[in-house]
Amino acid sequence: MNQTTIKEFILLGFSGAPVFQHLLFAVFLLIYATTVTGNISIVFAYRLSPSLHTPMYFFLANFSLLEICYISTTVPKMLSDFLSTRKTIALSGCVIQMFSCFLLGGTECYLLAVMAYDRYNAICNPLLYGTIMNKRICIQLVAVSWIGGAINSLIHTSLTFSLSFCGHNKINHFFCDIPPIMQLACTSTWINEIVLFVACGCVIVSSFLLTLVSYTHIIATVVKIKSTSGRKKMFSTCSSHLVVVSLFYGSATFMYFRPKSSHSMDQDRVISALYAFIAPLFNPFIYSLRNSEVKAAFKTIVCHIVVVMRY
Repeated sequence: MNQTTIKEFILLGFSGAPVFQHLLFAVFLLIYATTVTGNISIVFAYRLSPSLHTPMYFFLANFSLLEICYISTTVPKMLSDFLSTRKTIALSGCVIQMFSCFLLGGTECYLLAVMAYDRYNAICNPLLYGTIMNKRICIQLVAVSWIGGAINSLIHTSLTFSLSFCGHNKINHFFCDIPPIMQLACTSTWINEIVLFVACGCVIVSSFLLTLVSYTHIIATVVKIKSTSGRKKMFSTCSSHLVVVSLFYGSATFMYFRPKSSHSMDQDRVISALYAFIAPLFNPFIYSLRNSEVKAAFKTIVCHIVVVMRY
């Protein structure tokens, strides 16, 4: 097959009917605005409330900032495509988008594991918690998460765009993801599939196992607590994190732990939406509505704003 140099791709997105495009624009604009507002509220609550200046909320604030960046890599471009007749993205833009998505996605996997490790130390080692999770260690754990995500993203992005394409440039997806781009390649992609499986396995499985081990110890410790109210408080603290973990790991595993031949783009778009849109949207509600300290911080900030506006 004749190889051609592709300078841009066409993102087919969710629907080709114009009437649905405007409806989807409104829906995803609402999702994006709600997600950014909710997550940035958590960041401000952490910054403005001294009572939240603990490792748990330090990681939560970083996680919320990560979610803002993550959803911003796909939704703004998708919103512009809903109102455009020519839904193209330059080759360089596609590379940047893929690198950003895998950077932030990989970092999120590691950060979820770090948050589980933090809860393990808080519940299982309460007397040593302040020593183990000091400020320097917390910053280092976040930095290592970003470095791990960057290495994973660089591997996938480099391999994907080293493939040869033969003129077909229509990506049957709403962003530059690996499976739909591999379907456009006119050369063998078996090496890419193996690396995708192994690398994602290293990131997703290792971080998930760390999370699972942490929560196994947490549950073993919690069930030994004689006080019913004490057990309830501990489970309430951890259940929010488990909901986010299940949603993110479940959808990501289903998306990237399959051979290319089993991928259905219509199905993959729905699965991708779970971790690209729904998880970031639910994050502030899951953590704030089930957390009395965050709700108290929000109320304090709102009261201060009202007082300032009055005078």
